[in-house]
Amino acid sequence: MKSGNRFYEIVLFLVTLLLAVVFFFPIFFNLMSAFKSNPEIMRDAIAFPKSLYLDSFKYLLTETDYPRAIVNSVILTVISIVFMILVIPMAGYAIERSSARWTKFVFLYFLAGMMIPFQAYMIPLFKELKMIGMYGHLAGPVIIYISGSVGFGALLYTSFLKGVPREIEESAEIDGCSKYGIFSRIVFPLLGPCTASMVVLNGLGIWNDFLMPMLVLPSGKPKTMIVEIFYYVGEFSSRWDMIFAGTAMSVVPILIVFLLLQKYFVKGIATGAIKG
Repeated sequence: MKSGNRFYEIVLFLVTLLLAVVFFFPIFFNLMSAFKSNPEIMRDAIAFPKSLYLDSFKYLLTETDYPRAIVNSVILTVISIVFMILVIPMAGYAIERSSARWTKFVFLYFLAGMMIPFQAYMIPLFKELKMIGMYGHLAGPVIIYISGSVGFGALLYTSFLKGVPREIEESAEIDGCSKYGIFSRIVFPLLGPCTASMVVLNGLGIWNDFLMPMLVLPSGKPKTMIVEIFYYVGEFSSRWDMIFAGTAMSVVPILIVFLLLQKYFVKGIATGAIKG
């Protein structure tokens, strides 16, 4: 039995290692190619760079609208995440702790929104943005990102809150603490792993989103990092040095944030899944 378990452990380790290499290789290939010139990439794509070619980074940061695209990506991601943290935990708390019947219908309404693909209501949504004057402004994507994350966020928080003892809240209420005080001072700090999970998942989606900024933000002006990179992909020729350099600059911040929040992210997803 011990030898059999040892064999399965070795097989599991090898499979995990293989999957890790497969998933990490595109990132490694991108970071390696970011320091190569376009002729060098075309000549031998998988070779290591002969020297650190930094002209691509310099050109993107000084001669293009890429710095403004970086600012736009940061604004969209940070503002969207901040408002998600302010709104969605309270919505999940109200749904989970309320005994009113209508909250169940609201919860089902949120979940139903997750089942409808974005492409199905994309055109009516853009027309609505034009009607309210938010088409072509950063506020438009922010509102869409926040509203689009309510369903998954409410599901995540309600699942996590099932494991938070009500006795803690009842004790605070006896001591004279208001509902808002109970949530902000007692409940919300306990939702740290769940909040980290939501920040990582939604932050990755917003930062890497291509379709929304491409369609909503005005043409001819700086958009987001991913959209600006797309402009270097041509029908007959592409500036691969610019593409890889821009992609590298967009990947590094996300990797840093994910590594910092990794343990909270895994804990929040695992705990929410068990308690749900």
